[in-house]
Amino acid sequence: MPLKVIMPKLGESVVDGTVNRWLKHEGDQVQEFESLLEVETAKVTTEIPSPAEGVLLKIIVQEGETVDAGVILAWIGNVGEQLPEDPSGSKPAVRNTTISANDLKGESEVFSGQTQMPSKELGFVSPVVAKLAAENKLDLTLITGTGENGRITKKDVLDFISHQQPKKHQQSEPAPWETPGSGDLFKPTVNIYPSQPTTSQDTAAPQTSLIKSRDTMLPMTTKRKAIADHMIMSKHTSAHVTTIMEADLSRIITHKLVNQQQFEVDGLKLTFTPYFVASAAQALAQFPLINSSWSEKGIILHHDINIGMAVSLGEDGLIVPIIRNADRLSLSGLARAVNDLSTRARSKKLSPDETTGGTFSITNHGTGRSLFATPIINQPQCSILGVGAITKRAVVVSDAIAIRSMVYLSLTFDHRILDGNSADAFLSKVVDTLENWQ
Repeated sequence: MPLKVIMPKLGESVVDGTVNRWLKHEGDQVQEFESLLEVETAKVTTEIPSPAEGVLLKIIVQEGETVDAGVILAWIGNVGEQLPEDPSGSKPAVRNTTISANDLKGESEVFSGQTQMPSKELGFVSPVVAKLAAENKLDLTLITGTGENGRITKKDVLDFISHQQPKKHQQSEPAPWETPGSGDLFKPTVNIYPSQPTTSQDTAAPQTSLIKSRDTMLPMTTKRKAIADHMIMSKHTSAHVTTIMEADLSRIITHKLVNQQQFEVDGLKLTFTPYFVASAAQALAQFPLINSSWSEKGIILHHDINIGMAVSLGEDGLIVPIIRNADRLSLSGLARAVNDLSTRARSKKLSPDETTGGTFSITNHGTGRSLFATPIINQPQCSILGVGAITKRAVVVSDAIAIRSMVYLSLTFDHRILDGNSADAFLSKVVDTLENWQ
């Protein structure tokens, strides 16, 4: 009897997901627990395993379509097995509506230069497809759908964008002096200081006037849009202030060299990150106000110390998995957590719950040779620690010049909650723990 592949509930606060990519095709043989497809939420991309061994008989939800948890994604069974008359089940598989091209008129302009859009019925258009069309000002009637019953999928839209060099229809060519160049000498003739703060909605639509014939438009991914919205929201929410100190890591480096072989015997890779997490956890326990969040009714002190660790995903941005109760873990326990979370983050094995509930964050921007930075606070937290590159520098030690392995540490904090004195006291504690590691 055929088995259903359903959209899992990927977290307590996650109610839907977008099929990002099918890893198997209809007719393919699959093993139990073999990765079947990728599902993307606003936070993570997760591979969904096959619930049983068999053949992928039917794909119900196409790539780019968003569905609720519990919806049937596909059917798995033996060759020749009959599917139910309604293979998608009683629930609608895709959260979308039937729209025509005229429904999109006014939402976007047509790159092709047409003044009127044909009244072609587009059939089912998922929210992801409709959003891509609006953001890139596409005429969906020009795109051939490859999904079920000719449905336009996310892949169809992305393929259309990658093969086109659209030119926005212009009613008149602006005068040369109205087109600013680059550099400080070139200033636009409009007010460059808007009266209201710029929001993500203000910048969502592509500035097609900036697109030249040799330029390429990179479609906005769900994850990149979520990162952008969160960063802008954070800058408009908290009063950001950054304080910077430096630390001598001589003792940390010695301890790491002495112990890394034993860690390898235990199957662990010892990096510098667990040392920074341990030092931050100790300082958070001593200065609980740093481990807090702002609310209009008062400041919320979090008793659990859950430290977020920023992990770079390359061109896909970054993700911040959470080390829960970091203050209760030994150095080896922290190393195990760091190895596990970073490995699963890069292989898309994290669940959304593993990226929520953080009370403090650390970002190691020094891996890219950055000396110091002013990170943006990860809301609703009130501070974030930035770790720069570890470099050997000449410093003064006991009135003598010495070569030491130094690192810049930056603490960006919410000035609504923390003052400079409390922020500096916390960062000083982090520095002291690192410099006097035992």
